[in-house]
Amino acid sequence: MLKGFRDFIMKGNVVDLAVAVVIGAAFGAVINSLVKNILMPLIAAIFQSPNFDSFAVVTIGGVDILFGVFLTAVVNFLLVAAAIYFAVVIPMNHIIAKRNAKLGIKEPEAEVDPQLALLTEIRDALKATPSGGQH
Repeated sequence: MLKGFRDFIMKGNVVDLAVAVVIGAAFGAVINSLVKNILMPLIAAIFQSPNFDSFAVVTIGGVDILFGVFLTAVVNFLLVAAAIYFAVVIPMNHIIAKRNAKLGIKEPEAEVDPQLALLTEIRDALKATPSGGQH
């Protein structure tokens, strides 16, 4: 039983996943700090409010519907997504492209779906007819 557990833990995928989770959690703190301490204050300076929590509060039957809190969450999500894209995705794509160019690895060409190719051929044939495919 312990041997099976040890074999499972020692598989590369499990160790890689564990490392990714730990690094992701640490990086998440960095990104959240960027959003909370740098980007949101910039937005606050523009909109004269630290967040949108008090924006668009609707009271129906004594119950508050807090559209502003939702808007704040959406803005935070978009800022986190943008920060990750510009801080991680773009640099990693650049690094991978440089490595692939150095190693002479070319991007595989995308396969064309046979149905799409047939439909494109039919469309082009219809356009080539004198009526342009119109009745």
